[in-house]
Amino acid sequence: MVAVVYSGSKTAFWKIAKDGKTIAECSMPGINPCFNDQKSILQMLNKKTTLINYAESIKKMYVFAAGATSEQRINELTETLSMFFKYSKISVKDDLYGAAISACYTNSGIIGILGSGANCAYFDGKNLEANNFGLGFILGDEGSSNYLGKMLLKSFMTEKLPEELSSQLDNKYNLDRAQVLDRIYKKPLAQQFLSSFFDFFVDNRNHSFIQKCVDDAFERYVNIYLLPVITQHPGKEIHFVGIVAGHFQDRLRAITKKYGIEITTITKEPIYNLLNYYSN
Repeated sequence: MVAVVYSGSKTAFWKIAKDGKTIAECSMPGINPCFNDQKSILQMLNKKTTLINYAESIKKMYVFAAGATSEQRINELTETLSMFFKYSKISVKDDLYGAAISACYTNSGIIGILGSGANCAYFDGKNLEANNFGLGFILGDEGSSNYLGKMLLKSFMTEKLPEELSSQLDNKYNLDRAQVLDRIYKKPLAQQFLSSFFDFFVDNRNHSFIQKCVDDAFERYVNIYLLPVITQHPGKEIHFVGIVAGHFQDRLRAITKKYGIEITTITKEPIYNLLNYYSN
């Protein structure tokens, strides 16, 4: 029995397969070794009946997690998962590698992530080329759902959000300035809080303000992440993975087209391709 996990900072998706067929699946809050300690991860695992039921039967596990970008973080997460899945051989890599496998399999290409976080790298069919983009939700992640959430809240609290959107946002989330600032600056997992507003973007995707906000975010992503990688690897196919790219692929394609960039594929949920790759 094989388990495949793809986790951004907001959500972790689990698929369990036997003889190449999916037998169970679930989702849970994201598992990011930079933000989640051993205790919190084990608590989350113990809340999922599906994982409890199959924990002893899973023999191989392939985990792709945001934040698993160093040997120390990989070892920490592997050790934690081994405490729950005691009979499983566990492989942990970062979410960018999982995105590359999902989009390219064993082919080369440029892979971009636009999900709860953001990243971009060249994949040679086996390995990712090192980059300096993974700066997290405070210093980076331009174009991601947490970046969009940050821009939305900033517009709301500085009274620059159109009245109809402001009222809708306030009614839906009952926002209070002091509580918002406290949630971001004092409480843990601020990136998950910021990403939680992405549904508001999807629900209001036809509003001109939302479209401009998304377009501006994609412009920043293209200039900060994509163009430097394309410059180093011209002519390579370009693939995107993630919920932001998936939900707003029309706007993403329009922005990249301005720069003469053609996107080969956009995959909203890479877990399906990963399961196919590792379970067959």
